Amino acid sequence: ADKAMIDKLAAEFADELNNLGVRVSNLEKHADNVKINGVLEYTYTSTRHDVDHSKNNVDEYVFRLEPTAEVNDHWNVHARLDANGLMDTDGGNTDYNVKLKRAWAEGQYGNFNVKLGKLPNSINLISTTDDPYSGVEFSYGSKWKATVAAGRIDDSQFGDFSRSAAVDAFAENGDTANYQGIKLATTQGKFFGDVAYQHLSSTFTQSGNIAKYYNDKKVGEPIDFKANIWSLLASYRFDKNSALKAEYAKNTEADNYDNAYSFEYDYKGAENANKGTWGAYIAYRKLGQYAAPWSTYGDGVDGGQKGVELGVSWIPFKNILAVAKYFDGKDIAADKDASKLFGRFDFFF
Repeated sequence: ADKAMIDKLAAEFADELNNLGVRVSNLEKHADNVKINGVLEYTYTSTRHDVDHSKNNVDEYVFRLEPTAEVNDHWNVHARLDANGLMDTDGGNTDYNVKLKRAWAEGQYGNFNVKLGKLPNSINLISTTDDPYSGVEFSYGSKWKATVAAGRIDDSQFGDFSRSAAVDAFAENGDTANYQGIKLATTQGKFFGDVAYQHLSSTFTQSGNIAKYYNDKKVGEPIDFKANIWSLLASYRFDKNSALKAEYAKNTEADNYDNAYSFEYDYKGAENANKGTWGAYIAYRKLGQYAAPWSTYGDGVDGGQKGVELGVSWIPFKNILAVAKYFDGKDIAADKDASKLFGRFDFFF
């Protein structure tokens, strides 16, 4: 009798129950439209340069938020907000304000991807910069993937990125450069590789001493700067514990300090979600300052340096990462010894 009554009520209120089910389904589908990940990062660096007998220690923290919002089935919006401070001055000498570092819309249609906004560089990070640029990126493929990017980039970080004179022309002028890049990458089993090209160009007028460096330029005349950087990357994973990676970059517009290369052996690897996991690596890098003005390797070997780098990483607790790196080598232009000790704790959430 109870079952018959339930069936009768179910038939009578079928439309209402269906509508309720749809509403619950939609609510569940869109409950996570906006997700926010982040990290609290503490970093200590100690650098030494024999060329000027300088020693510099920095205690810094970064609080970072990385929200992702669903627009529809194909599009999402991404952002990154950073707040930096110095530990030894209780935040002094830096800006307490939260800064919007990246913001872009991303669309995915099968193997085709498009990004618009202030984007992270994904062409080849040994050769140009870890900082984002404002523009657009298209990519297509899976095992073979082509990427094309174009936009504008703040070139104050580069200085004179195409000549041999150590002149920070762009830093003085607060200029921006046109940026274009293209990459073809492939994944074949345990092998990954890519070939890439990046172009930077800018024109400015300088009334100071920079014009005197160019014999064919007068003070007040426009001066053109450009860089054409070609790069190769190849990596092979022998098994779950061992991998080898090699990279090379060449700036064909530079007079000297025009190439960069890196050889790295990785053993195991720290996994944020797995307590107790760890990894280590050893590398030799040479980062000519006009082929790698500001690469992602700056935590250890920096642009304009060469030498050996050692690193270890460890997950003492879930979502807590400890990293230590040590670089010992030379400042290339001065041919003087240089070293760096780098330590970091990341608390992911």
